[in-house]
Amino acid sequence: MPNPVYSIIIPCYNEQEVLTETHRRLTAVMEEMGESYELVYVNDGSRDNTPAMLNDLAAQDPHVRVVHFARNGGHQIAVTAGLDYASGDALVIIDADLQDPPEVIPEMAAKWKEGFEVVYGQRRSRQGESRFKEMTAKAYYKILQKLAGDIFPRDTGDFRLVDRKVADVIRGMPEHSRYLRGMFAWAGFKQTPVLFDRDKRFAGETHYPLKKMIKLAMDGILSFSDKPLTLPLVLGSVMTALGGLMGLILLILLLFHTQGGLWWIASLILLTGGVILLCMGIQGRYLARVYEEVKGRPLYVVGDTRGFEGEA
Repeated sequence: MPNPVYSIIIPCYNEQEVLTETHRRLTAVMEEMGESYELVYVNDGSRDNTPAMLNDLAAQDPHVRVVHFARNGGHQIAVTAGLDYASGDALVIIDADLQDPPEVIPEMAAKWKEGFEVVYGQRRSRQGESRFKEMTAKAYYKILQKLAGDIFPRDTGDFRLVDRKVADVIRGMPEHSRYLRGMFAWAGFKQTPVLFDRDKRFAGETHYPLKKMIKLAMDGILSFSDKPLTLPLVLGSVMTALGGLMGLILLILLLFHTQGGLWWIASLILLTGGVILLCMGIQGRYLARVYEEVKGRPLYVVGDTRGFEGEA
């Protein structure tokens, strides 16, 4: 059986409320494009009815492939598994919540046929997102570009179409702390954006609360910049200068028989201790990433698959 032209990778975690509509809209778009395709759903250890619904889709629709994780691995790992299992010439990554509209896929495919090897969705507007999230997102992309360079386009997520050869490059990058949008940007190749308006989540609640967003942001910075490691040197220099200044002030107060008080010493100790802990924390985060890689565990564990060649 020949490989399909398109593989649509859909990571899923507790998506029972939106899954039927997601499959309907994806199918409608792909059928209208009129070329061979497969829908690769990756169940990221869902605890609701998502696994059963995906199995039903695989039994009813010959285009559906399902990868069930044995445990939750996280969004970026689920997308990575989709890249591993997809067999198309062009691979599209899209979330199941319908915030990234499937109707943009034909425009991405048209850019791919023009010769672009990475076509990423760039948000023109964000519906249903708080002012706080919009402001923090803008600030984050500015910081990332400052630390890691201008290779990262702003207002982009994982929604994109990539050529098979680009996907193969990413598959050859085995790091555990994965920031895929950064990895695709780092890989190079001929890239172009497609502007779109991001919708509200179709149903259910977001699976990316603030805590996960912060972790993803840290993965992006720590994976593509070593500049935070220079912070201890800068702070150490500042603290040395500040300590010398405070010592000089205390000496002058002593010469003029003025009571300096212990608060100078107390403030210096607190400031020095805070800087030391900050530096240790930064170095610890990098060390933790090294430890994670050295363990050499697999990126994910597959419990079951459905719909692939040779399966019922």
